[in-house]
Amino acid sequence: MENLIALNRVAENSVFRKGDVFVLFGELFGRGYATGLLHEARRAGMEIVGITVGRRDENNALRPLDPDELSAAEARLGGRIINIPLMAGFDLDAPAGGPTPTDLLATMTLESWQDDKLDWDYIQQCRNIATARFTSSLSRVMAVLDGMIADGRNVFFAHTMAGGIPKAKVFLVVANRIYKGRGPRHMSSQALVDSDMGKLILQNFDEVSAITFRHLIDFSAAIRERVEASGGQVRYTAYGYHGTAVLIDGSYRWQTYTNYTQGYAKMRLEQIAEEAWASGVKAAVYNCPEIRTNSSDVFTGIELPLIPLLLALKKENGGQWAEYQWQACQQLLAHGFTMKDVFQKITDMQANEVMRPFYDFSAWPMANSQAQSDLTIGTSNEITQMHRDSKAMISDLLSALVVEATGQLIFAESSDPSGPVQWLNHDIVARRLNASHVQWKPPALPITHGAKDPHLEVA
Repeated sequence: MENLIALNRVAENSVFRKGDVFVLFGELFGRGYATGLLHEARRAGMEIVGITVGRRDENNALRPLDPDELSAAEARLGGRIINIPLMAGFDLDAPAGGPTPTDLLATMTLESWQDDKLDWDYIQQCRNIATARFTSSLSRVMAVLDGMIADGRNVFFAHTMAGGIPKAKVFLVVANRIYKGRGPRHMSSQALVDSDMGKLILQNFDEVSAITFRHLIDFSAAIRERVEASGGQVRYTAYGYHGTAVLIDGSYRWQTYTNYTQGYAKMRLEQIAEEAWASGVKAAVYNCPEIRTNSSDVFTGIELPLIPLLLALKKENGGQWAEYQWQACQQLLAHGFTMKDVFQKITDMQANEVMRPFYDFSAWPMANSQAQSDLTIGTSNEITQMHRDSKAMISDLLSALVVEATGQLIFAESSDPSGPVQWLNHDIVARRLNASHVQWKPPALPITHGAKDPHLEVA
């Protein structure tokens, strides 16, 4: 997208109801945005259907979930899982007897990886094999799903597949230096992108995070046509990331985490949604604010833009509920630190001249720099050290709020989506949260550190 298109309305669900079908296209693991969307589907009384990426056995062969794994996964999802493995990506696929792309990366060393070359014709063979495997399984999944959806029911397909990092030791070391390294341990993200190893990883990101969305839309065409012919409606959503507008010096301003290497795949995801939309399919990518998840924790500093959400809650008239969130965050800080200290760190980082080039939307995703990495990672580490407990962070509390709001916004907006790509910036997130808690009453007892408060949790 050349321009940021912000969602600016707080809509309400007018389509999805009891008995409709919600399909989670991606396995549910731990923390993540999907939790909020699932909560809204359950609240509407929809039937929940999920898939699995499967598991690899000791010989690297892909297998379905075993009975115990399936039971645990269905309990986590709150619905039925179609137990046909849909592992995306080609990093572990190869012609019979040949090395996988991950095997090829395993031969690289920390000294050689920037100069090591890959056989791209061979990589394409691996990629073709993976595509054939994935689409064959997807055809079987759709055949099962077709029998689970009655005529006249509305269907909500939620694409949540993302990632694609090969488990190669050399890459994990390089990634640690790019995303966490300061001073002499800093490494340029551009060096990765320019290398054959980086090009391979970017292709795998494309396959997992973006091209699976196209496969979903294409292979569900028969279901879509049948449902729509019988009076139902079908929607497709996907989670994007392309920076977020947060409050900086009193105004909402676009900013981003640097370097978000998966950004190239997220832009391809946007393109796929635009192509589908142009052909009459209601497919939309929602670029969500930064949160902490199991996968995003690798990016030190990605959590920093979360903290200005507290300012947005007040600016958008959150009242007592917004004040309560401030107090809850304050209680997570160690003795001697205040939220004013935290915001001073954020403000100093935002205003630093080093960050100015990174506020250019048209240049995204930009490579990191030594000075930018030192500042971002250093600020993140300093704020972490202000907490009482590194396992109970302000960013955890605010992530839960963003998950709650994005679930509500995406679910409701999907009744009548206004375009294929939209940004959920901090203003609309704050407005959604404040509207959801307008009847909120402060608890009778004061908050105590470590206590779970039901108003702060996402079901």
